[in-house]
Amino acid sequence: MKKSVLLVLIVFLISAAMKSDKPAYQIFNLKGKNADYQEMLKAALESDIVFFGELHNSPICHWLEFEITKDLYEEKKENLVMGAEMFETDNQLLLDEYLSGIIKERNFEDEVKLWDNYKNDYKPLVKFALDNKIPFVATNIPRRYAALVNKKGLTALDSLTSEAKALLPPLPIAFDAELKGYKELVEMMKGAGGHDTLNIARAQAIKDATMAYFILQNWKEGKVFIHYNGTYHSNNFEGIVWYIRQEMPDLRIMTIASVEQDDLDQLIEENLNLADYTLCIPSSMGKSY
Repeated sequence: MKKSVLLVLIVFLISAAMKSDKPAYQIFNLKGKNADYQEMLKAALESDIVFFGELHNSPICHWLEFEITKDLYEEKKENLVMGAEMFETDNQLLLDEYLSGIIKERNFEDEVKLWDNYKNDYKPLVKFALDNKIPFVATNIPRRYAALVNKKGLTALDSLTSEAKALLPPLPIAFDAELKGYKELVEMMKGAGGHDTLNIARAQAIKDATMAYFILQNWKEGKVFIHYNGTYHSNNFEGIVWYIRQEMPDLRIMTIASVEQDDLDQLIEENLNLADYTLCIPSSMGKSY
């Protein structure tokens, strides 16, 4: 009897200690139950493609992207491939030249299109690829073509040269305006004067289709491809994931979503079922920009 009371007391004290802590993040599985990093890593190692959906200005996201990449490489070595929304397909040559040692870092950074937060948030990943000779794929559509779709619709891409079309997925792409992410985007942009709001969703779709196409072009059986993208592009198993499923429905895909909440004890309703694993970060966490 005394042992039982002591055990209950120990459990209570541990629980109380955990509640008084200030965790920097909490991971939840698809069912909304608490998960941990090792569980998520194990699932990633058993996948063909891993989507890390980030909040672009979250230091926790960028830190965990780097950690999971290191741990995947530790197990997979030459069977790891990296890729990112943050690099556009017309910059693949520069990326390849830098990673193969043909051009210097200074030349690469001067000439490639870099996001403003590249130095702190994405350069560590590129350097890791350089140091370990890991292929790194520029997957995103050149922004000028996404802007063209935003203005004139998907059919505007038909007038591009064959050289330009080589930077895109085969045309025409499928487009499902009923997908939750696209519908919400259109709803949010309603009332934008003088603009076909559906074209905003079409512009997102050509980004997603392009990323899906170039991921598949660079994935082979036995490889693990980890892709870094804004969480919007893979939330709800839509976006890039939806396009990949149209081509290769049997691939083992694992998704990670990122959200912010005031309380990390459990996911709020709107953050449920976003991904296989959801990285929940305190709303008060500082931003990288």
